[in-house]
Amino acid sequence: MSGHSKWHSIKHKKGATDAKRGKLFTKFIKEITVAARTGGGDPDANARLRKAILDAKAGNMPNDTIDRAVRRGTGAEEGVSYEEITYEGYGPGGVALLIESVTDNRNRTVAEIRHMFSKNGGNLAAAGAVAWMFEKKGYIVVEKAAKPEEELFDIVIEAGADDLRDDQDNFEIITSPENFESVQTAVKTAGIEPQVAEISMVPQNYIKLAGTDARQMLKLMETIEDHDDVQKVYANFDIDEADMAAA
Repeated sequence: MSGHSKWHSIKHKKGATDAKRGKLFTKFIKEITVAARTGGGDPDANARLRKAILDAKAGNMPNDTIDRAVRRGTGAEEGVSYEEITYEGYGPGGVALLIESVTDNRNRTVAEIRHMFSKNGGNLAAAGAVAWMFEKKGYIVVEKAAKPEEELFDIVIEAGADDLRDDQDNFEIITSPENFESVQTAVKTAGIEPQVAEISMVPQNYIKLAGTDARQMLKLMETIEDHDDVQKVYANFDIDEADMAAA
């Protein structure tokens, strides 16, 4: 049982802070810019850029804003110079957190993230402290009502998925990063719109939280995800739906 998809679903219900258009656009622009800088400006030849552009379009970002971000990434247009930094830390109850950021000022970002940890019952850790607990995987979440489990299993395994997991309210589809696009396409071709579809750092195991630790963990996640320099946060907590709803 995974806390990861539950966190995504509760964020959706609560109207998460990063769903504010301005904040979301900032994250899209940074991801497109870095993807174009590291892999080139052609989305057909750059899977990361292709995914970033699709996400931006799904978030209703204007095409000219997307094009400008690509040009800044390739150096065809002047812009802010960003660097990617991954932070690691521990939350309440010993939960491991992996934080992917894109920043133009690493000193500012690390100071602010350290403050968020200390204010919410956690602490920033050294590089390598928790990264080994996560594995890079394609991660797709669909509602249980979308398809019967056996039918969905056949669809995704045939498309190259590694596993289909039952997470009470949802099905989690796990793939290798290389097979993510083909599995996502198969899911959509079957008439299913995923709740989540991303290349993710999936925890090897989960820590069950309840009560004060659960509430503090959710506050920490919300605070970190709301930071302008943070692109993704991964954590290995599992919290019951009732505790999430009460937070």
